[in-house]
Amino acid sequence: MRFDSYHPMINFIYFAAAIACTVCFKHPVFLAISFVCAFLYSVKLNGWKNLVLNLCLVILAVAYANCYASYNHFGVTNIKSNYIGNYITLESVAYGLVQGMTVTTVIIWFCCIFKLVTADKVVYLFGRISPRLSLFLSILLRTIPRIGVRAKRIEISREGIGRGIRQGNLWQRFLHLLALISILITWTLEDFVESSNSMKSRGYSLRGRTAFSIYRFDNRDRGLVIVFFWCLTGIMMAVLFNQTRIYFDPQIIMNRITAVSYVFYGVYAMFLLLPMILQIVGEYHFRQLCKQNNSKRGRDF
Repeated sequence: MRFDSYHPMINFIYFAAAIACTVCFKHPVFLAISFVCAFLYSVKLNGWKNLVLNLCLVILAVAYANCYASYNHFGVTNIKSNYIGNYITLESVAYGLVQGMTVTTVIIWFCCIFKLVTADKVVYLFGRISPRLSLFLSILLRTIPRIGVRAKRIEISREGIGRGIRQGNLWQRFLHLLALISILITWTLEDFVESSNSMKSRGYSLRGRTAFSIYRFDNRDRGLVIVFFWCLTGIMMAVLFNQTRIYFDPQIIMNRITAVSYVFYGVYAMFLLLPMILQIVGEYHFRQLCKQNNSKRGRDF
């Protein structure tokens, strides 16, 4: 029941639709739903350590909104004047916050992608369309998680010779950090070259090459696709009824929130939360099966 156990095409449809909706919908309610769903899903996949990253991204989004409103002046609702006498308007602050939260939400979605979409899924999706593109994406998706692991290994080895980033005075720590980054970049580039040469030597870029895959599109996948497209149909209806549109210049203008609007909000939230719900249900069933197996073993003994 886990979302990563479904067909790779379903993973691609979901994340492509989620990111597209996040980028296109500037309405604060839809953007808030996207952010909350991405936030919860990333914490579910990556643990509570991702909570700190998400909160730091929110702080950066608020800082960007403040900076944007200080240098972009439009709107009719004045809040206060800055240090050079220009007025900061509510419309500029809102638009800057929407832009910052949009980028933040997209980054969080990509954190979920790096956790679920593995290299073999990328090769399966893009191998026949563009072998070179699939090779590049598979190497990229594999390399990004390994950069942190390699950085820890380099730091541990350099601490053994007294050159860790937490050793020495402030200037020495800065030099040790630069050396660590230099080693990490060199190691990563060498890994790119080795992976590329290895794949080419196996005939990966030859025309007409076939690839083995373990993915089959079964009835479970078809059922989830039907639910996805039902939700996407509801989202498209919200677009047609102008429920996702908002204007910030010269003032904030959007359609009045009605009972039908809450239906669209619910459909959008259900679409974004469905993979996390499947993850939770799958883990619950797995724990129940483990308990049943343990109880059967206890009765056998």
